[in-house]
Amino acid sequence: MSEFINNHSKRKKKLKEALRQIHAGEPYEEVKQIFADILKEASAGEIAEIEQALIAEGLPVEDIQYLCDVHVAMFRESLDQQSPAEMSPGHPVYTLRAENELANLVLNETRALIDKFKAEPDVENRAKLLQGILKLREYDRHYERKENLLFSFLERYGFSGPSSVMWGIHDDIRKLWKEITKMLESEAPASRDMALEIEKRFAQMESAMREMFYKEERILLPNALERLSEADWRAIHDQEDEFGFSFVRRGDDWPGVDSAAPDEKTDTIIQETPEDKPTSERIESMSNFPLSTGDLTLSQINLLLTHLPVDMTFVDEHDEVRYYSETPERIFKRAPAIIGRKVEKCHPPASVNKVLEIVKDFRSGKRDSAEFWIQMGGKFIHIRYFAMRDAEGNYRGTLEVSQDITELRKLEGEKRLLDG
Repeated sequence: MSEFINNHSKRKKKLKEALRQIHAGEPYEEVKQIFADILKEASAGEIAEIEQALIAEGLPVEDIQYLCDVHVAMFRESLDQQSPAEMSPGHPVYTLRAENELANLVLNETRALIDKFKAEPDVENRAKLLQGILKLREYDRHYERKENLLFSFLERYGFSGPSSVMWGIHDDIRKLWKEITKMLESEAPASRDMALEIEKRFAQMESAMREMFYKEERILLPNALERLSEADWRAIHDQEDEFGFSFVRRGDDWPGVDSAAPDEKTDTIIQETPEDKPTSERIESMSNFPLSTGDLTLSQINLLLTHLPVDMTFVDEHDEVRYYSETPERIFKRAPAIIGRKVEKCHPPASVNKVLEIVKDFRSGKRDSAEFWIQMGGKFIHIRYFAMRDAEGNYRGTLEVSQDITELRKLEGEKRLLDG
C-alpha cells in the first residue's frame, strides 16, 4: 500500500510539473513528449486535483481556464481509456449526459443553418438561423444546474476547482450566444460579411461547447460520482426542477424505492428535505419572538418574508449564504444547495472580485451599501447590497435585495383611489 501511495504521489508531482511547464510557455508537444509515459497513466481525479492544487498555490484561475483545452489534450489518451459509469434514467449524471448528446445534435443542426446563411444571406435563412441559436441557448439550463447544484455539493468536499474554471468557460459561451443573437436581431441588412462574422463567433462557441462535453464526461462527472454520496445525488435530484432541463424530459427510473436508506458519508452534511420543514401548524404553535418593534410568531415572520415584493439573500459574517427568500416570482434562481455555500462560489469568476470588494468594504466600515441596475429579459432589475451591523456596530453580514422595477419606472402623477 505504501508503495502505491508513493508512486501515486510521485506521478501527481510529475503531472503538476508538466502543467507548470505549459503555463510557463514551454511548447506543448515538447512537454507532452517528455512526460508521455506519465500522461498515459493519469486519472480523471488526478487531473482535477492537480488543477485545484495549482489554483491553491496562486496560479490565476484565468490562466488555467485559458489553457484548459491544452490540459485535456495532454491527458486525452489516458482519459479515452476510462469507461463512463452506467447510470439509470433520472439520476442527475444520466440527465447531464443525455443533455450533452442532444446539445451535440442541436450544434450540428445549427452548423448546417450557418452554412446555409453563408451561402445565401437572405431574410429567410437569417430567421431560421436565429431560431436555431435561440434553441441552442436553452442549453443554459444545463450550465445553471452545474453551477448552482453540482458545483455547490462538490465544494462541500473541498473540491472547488471545477467551479472556478468551468464557470468561466460557461460565461465565455454565453457571451458568444448573446453576440450572435444580437447580430441576427439587429436592423443591419443580411450580408455575406455578417454571415462570416457570425460563423467566426459560432466556431469559437462550438469548439468551447464540444470541449466542455468531453470535460464533463471524462473529468467532472467521474470525480463527482467518486465524491458525492447517494444522499447528495438525491438532494441534487430534488432541486433540479428549479432550473429546468435542456432538450430532455428527466427519466423516472431513479431514485428507486430503496434509495432513502441512511448514508454514513453525509453525517456532517445536513440536507433538509420537504418533510423536515416545519408545517404551518408546528410553526404557529411556537412562541412569539420579541422584535425591536413588536413580536411575531415564526409563521408570521415566514409569511412576511415570502410576501415581500423583493428577492432577499443573506450572507453572514463568515461569508456563507444563510438564507434566501422564496417569493412567488424570483428574479434570480435559488435552490437549497446554496445554503452554507461561500459567497464567492455563488458568482461567476468575472464578478467575484466585485462581490468580494463590496464585502470587504462592508466589513471594514468603508461603506454601508452598494447598488446596481441591469436589464435582463426585458425587465429593469435594481440590485442593492446592505451591510448588516449589530447594536455595537459589529459587521454581521450582507443583505442582497433585488427588485423588478420595470413597472415602477413607468409611474407618473398620483393615484389616491382604489380601482374597482
